[in-house]
Amino acid sequence: MAQPCGKFPSVDTLEQLVERDRDHDCEGLGPHHICVRVEAVAQLPSQFGRFHIVAFWNNRDGKEHVAMVHGDVMGSEDVPTRLHSECLTGDVMGSLRCDCRDQLEVAMRKIGAMGRGLVLYMRQEGRGIGLINKVRAYSLQDQGLDTVDANIALGFRDDERDYEVAAHMLASLNVSSIYLMTNNPRKIQELEKLGRNVSGRIPHVIPATEWNRHYLETKARRSGHQIELESTPPLSEQNDPVIIEGQS
Repeated sequence: MAQPCGKFPSVDTLEQLVERDRDHDCEGLGPHHICVRVEAVAQLPSQFGRFHIVAFWNNRDGKEHVAMVHGDVMGSEDVPTRLHSECLTGDVMGSLRCDCRDQLEVAMRKIGAMGRGLVLYMRQEGRGIGLINKVRAYSLQDQGLDTVDANIALGFRDDERDYEVAAHMLASLNVSSIYLMTNNPRKIQELEKLGRNVSGRIPHVIPATEWNRHYLETKARRSGHQIELESTPPLSEQNDPVIIEGQS
């Protein structure tokens, strides 16, 4: 019988998570009763630092979401955390239409230089509309629509992502609270609705280029992202050491 989704049993190492979750079954978290379990853990040395990669199963979408963990995060408070949504065209192919690859690399580099932190890599391509529909949206943008209107023209909301799986992944890692590396206030609001404790925000501003400036302007103007793109010198947070908002 499924158990209530409470605090996960404590273990000492990431590697022990697989055995801990071998028979894990719970009533789930959030309105869709999301249940996740850790399926595999391995070392992931990278050009951005030493990480472990933690692979999760979930009962919602059948997708293979992962956490890239640097240092000891289990049972910790105020863990620097980046929620990154998959972007095949940016992350892998180096598309200049967005800032996704830069966001991922900068996040991993910053977290890799810290004592601890984690990156949740969520398989939510195209803000949750999928790869084919993202390419369709690109085609509409080529014809003059912005990213919001292109999604709406295809019958979607501006942003179809949800954060229930991510919230349960944080619970699975026994992370008590996080500082979220984001420019998107909605991510903070959604995680807090799902019972995650977000202690503050780490700004994550990537300088615009001629190819993605309109995309970033649309995120700021229409989607509420905290990005400043006026014709002024770069914000200090673009170049300075990490600043954590909400930290006393």
